[in-house]
Amino acid sequence: MASSSSVINPEDVLESLMNDGTFDSLRLKIINQLKANEELKSTTIKMAEQSKVLNTPGAEKQTKRELFDALRQELEAPVLEKASKSVWELILDNNGLGKEINETVEKVFCRLSGSEPPLFPPSVETQPDKGTENEKRKEKGKGKGKGKAKEHEDEKEGSNSKSKKRSFIEMNDEGGVDEAVKDLTSPGV
Repeated sequence: MASSSSVINPEDVLESLMNDGTFDSLRLKIINQLKANEELKSTTIKMAEQSKVLNTPGAEKQTKRELFDALRQELEAPVLEKASKSVWELILDNNGLGKEINETVEKVFCRLSGSEPPLFPPSVETQPDKGTENEKRKEKGKGKGKGKAKEHEDEKEGSNSKSKKRSFIEMNDEGGVDEAVKDLTSPGV
């Protein structure tokens, strides 16, 4: 165990999660929840039924392997995108698997750093309420003397108490979403 004065970085926590089997356990839970996702299944089935490959004249004369390869080429990216979105919804869910992930990471960090959990006091809701955010924006607009710099400072102060989770859209913009799904579903990671 590391002393409380040493700095614990994310790699240390990840390595511990991978070494003790927690990462594999979480990955299995994600995969099982994806398999049970009826909406994802039906969307994928609809995409296959409406595919150009299967609806092209002469498709019935192709071998199963040719059809499979052509379907994969046509549908792999859109299906992975849908699956990726579903995975991020699971990971960011503050009441389900996302909560479990947060608690697990915090416990490992505390164990490695010698700190006592919880590091952060439990909050009623870790993601801001849209109504509350709208009210804050209105309040900012009322202060005539407030400039952009002050607004940015207020946002930074507010962000210190908020969850640091990135949304699916932010992750997708960064290009890491599809890779994350591939990593989660690849055996031996």
